[in-house]
Amino acid sequence: MPYFLENFWGEKNNGFDVLYHNMKHGQISSKELTDFIRERSTIEEAYARSMTKLAKSAGNFSQLGTFAPVWDVFKSSTEKLASCHMELVRKLQELIKEVQKYVEEQAKAHKKTKEEVASTLEAVQNIQTISQALQKSKEIYNAKTVEQERLRKEGATQRDVDKAGVKAKKATETYKSYVEKYATAKSEFEQKMAETAQKFQDIEESHILHMKEIIQSYSQSVDETHIQIGELHNEFVRNIENTSVESLIQKLAESKGTGKERPGKPRQSCTCYSVNQCFGSNVPQVDAEGFCIRPEVNENDILFFCLPNSFYSSSDSEDEDEPRKFHVEIKPVQPNNDIYIYIYIYIYTKNTPNTKILKHKPVAVLPCCTRSLLTNNDLLSLDPFSPTLPAGSSSSVSSSTVPNRPTTPLTAGALVPPPRPSSRPKLPTGKLTGINEIVRPFSPPKTSNASPPPTAPLARAESSSSLSSNASLSAGNTPTVGTSRGPSPVTLASQDALPIAVAFTESVNAYFKGADPTKCIVKITGDMTLSFPSGIIKVFTTNPSPAVLTFKLKNTSRLEQILPNQQLLYSDPSQSDSNSKDFWFNMQALTSYLRKVSDQNPSASYYNVDILKYQVLSDGIHSTPLNLAVYWKCTSGTTDLRVDYRYNPDSMASPGPLTNIQILVPVDGGVTNMQSLPNSIWNSEQNKCLWKLSDISEKSENEGAGSLRAKFELSNGPSNPSTLAVQFMSEGSTLSGVDMELQGSGYRLSLSKKRFATGRYMADC
Repeated sequence: MPYFLENFWGEKNNGFDVLYHNMKHGQISSKELTDFIRERSTIEEAYARSMTKLAKSAGNFSQLGTFAPVWDVFKSSTEKLASCHMELVRKLQELIKEVQKYVEEQAKAHKKTKEEVASTLEAVQNIQTISQALQKSKEIYNAKTVEQERLRKEGATQRDVDKAGVKAKKATETYKSYVEKYATAKSEFEQKMAETAQKFQDIEESHILHMKEIIQSYSQSVDETHIQIGELHNEFVRNIENTSVESLIQKLAESKGTGKERPGKPRQSCTCYSVNQCFGSNVPQVDAEGFCIRPEVNENDILFFCLPNSFYSSSDSEDEDEPRKFHVEIKPVQPNNDIYIYIYIYIYTKNTPNTKILKHKPVAVLPCCTRSLLTNNDLLSLDPFSPTLPAGSSSSVSSSTVPNRPTTPLTAGALVPPPRPSSRPKLPTGKLTGINEIVRPFSPPKTSNASPPPTAPLARAESSSSLSSNASLSAGNTPTVGTSRGPSPVTLASQDALPIAVAFTESVNAYFKGADPTKCIVKITGDMTLSFPSGIIKVFTTNPSPAVLTFKLKNTSRLEQILPNQQLLYSDPSQSDSNSKDFWFNMQALTSYLRKVSDQNPSASYYNVDILKYQVLSDGIHSTPLNLAVYWKCTSGTTDLRVDYRYNPDSMASPGPLTNIQILVPVDGGVTNMQSLPNSIWNSEQNKCLWKLSDISEKSENEGAGSLRAKFELSNGPSNPSTLAVQFMSEGSTLSGVDMELQGSGYRLSLSKKRFATGRYMADC
């Protein structure tokens, strides 16, 4: 329907002006819609951060009592809720980019339209001018005609009448000329106005349609978030319903129980044995209380061990009065390194014509040939395990049943770790120097009452990723940022390829001095963190010789310095490949450390371990993701500030967008008024100007290059140029390009996370 064509005429011919300014108002509406969506995004981000903070609080609540597991449900649900809102923030940020792109296209279209309707504007101005002249000539014509007629009626002289007639004739001709001009101008105006009115209506229809599409995308994003929130709430309700009173009571009984044996009742018996390692036999004697008496022999030659009576079945021997006969075979794990031994028990029976073996059980791996084995008065209580190795030397032992004495657990300190090969000495300890790093916001909070284990004093556990969609990655309540394709941590078995996650986190520190790139000072440091599921601890502790975790650090040619965790890692400094470096774990120290942190936080699903730190080789300003140059112009009454910036994709291993960009500038001199482009925030209490920018990347306007401008009116000038501070971050890439590759078997890399953020990132004029 041609509404504009039919409704914008009128005597004064102002329809064109109304339609043109209405088109310009469309740009204002587009920008205002951008501001609205941006404000909604800010609100959602603030809410998501609040939810993340609340989730961390839930993780820090008391882990004591039967109610403690319920906090895990709250924590997981709140983290997922925060993730939903952060996902909405991401969608809104993408939508803002689309609207901004439309605003730019709209401005170009309006500029083109202005040129196209210029002839219509001339026609409008022409008809308006002719209309005024026509009206004036008409008034003159009427006046001269009336004057001539009046002179005739009043009997004026013929000369006066003729003179008035000449004037009336001239006025008539002028009036007739303007009538003809008006007719021509009117025809041209109506033709061009009809075309222009339809053009303006087409522009408005396209504009409104595009705005509705933006609103539809906005509405869909919000609707999807509400659906996800509803599903999360239903999941939360189901989890709470599934967390029954009985299950909570059972968990407490299983985790905190002190034993099922009641005082005064006889304890379960066990059978104790001693084996002379010179392959003689020695039957231990029993004292009055029923405990074994240590034989008078060299401690280094005797091996003591106990077998619970459950080791036997009723079919082992039909005659319980007969002492059981065994064949014990002792086999060192390594022929050249007699540190560990396997004990094989062969149980014989007399009820067959020929004595035969009924059972063949490997019992344990023990440190032997060391005095530390027999430093305790109590016998070691050993649990059976599954691996089978060939038998070695043997001797025979008879059994003697005695009451079970309380045992001292075999601690990590009692085990002797495998010696480091001569070609793999420890790296010297050191410390990165230079610009200090700031604490990153995703670092887990430090607890005041939990000290790090002495065997592996790690500075902090950085968050990398999650190995399960239901559980947080770290014992420090780090938010979940990924999912795993691996088995649940509680169902890990020793035969599975154990899932490991890795995170590389880098901090870029820079100082820009004016516009001179040679004066830019840059330092980049990084951390490598591994994450282990809690179930891996059981696998490590039940397997006396777990597969050694080995990895290759790749792209190390860009690193200036590498500092591995000396308590956990071995490496060979003589490796010839300058672009990679091999490391392998001290598995005993790793197991000890994981067991320690597990004892401190038994409810955690994952535990993070700082593996190594490194410093990246820098090439001045070429290594900075965002180049800066600052200009000040200070007078007594005003201060002009300009900040030029440029996105530098060459600084990144895999270029990605810079996000959460903030530029903070202190301005003194008594600022009374501020004008800035783009808009910034002035904090009058701190006398600081703050810009918050959306993502910057190669896809941004001018390929990520731009300027920030501000003018400050002063009451006590001039200002003193100050140091500008910048913050940003980037997910999915690092500046160094360093990477990690697992070597050997037994483990798999389930997830790799990379990110970098600013440390101290400053610029002076």
